[in-house]
Amino acid sequence: MRTFLFLCAMIVSSFAFENVNSKEFANLLRQKDVVLFDVRTPQEFQEGHILGANLVPVQVFQYLKLGGLGIKNKKILVYCRSGNRSVTASRWFESWGAKKVYNLRGGILEWKAAGFPLQK
Repeated sequence: MRTFLFLCAMIVSSFAFENVNSKEFANLLRQKDVVLFDVRTPQEFQEGHILGANLVPVQVFQYLKLGGLGIKNKKILVYCRSGNRSVTASRWFESWGAKKVYNLRGGILEWKAAGFPLQK
């Protein structure tokens, strides 16, 4: 039984998204094969977003099927306002086969507080 539980823990941890701070997030943005998702509402997006972000509100994730879009080998960066909705989105990306998912802990609030720029 102990071996079974260990194997289950290994499987779960190998696919878990990673929470990163704004500095780590900015460094990831500079790498290759990165796709950036803003999962806030369109209104929030218009108020300011990270340059290069794709707006996909978390409310529509249940209707999407992004697994076939070649995301498995890309680094998926996800953010929202405070880091909560992006956790939900990160789990969706994992369910679609993405193996490198990074959630901006603290969301765009932390990004702004760290002095990183926004685009309007």
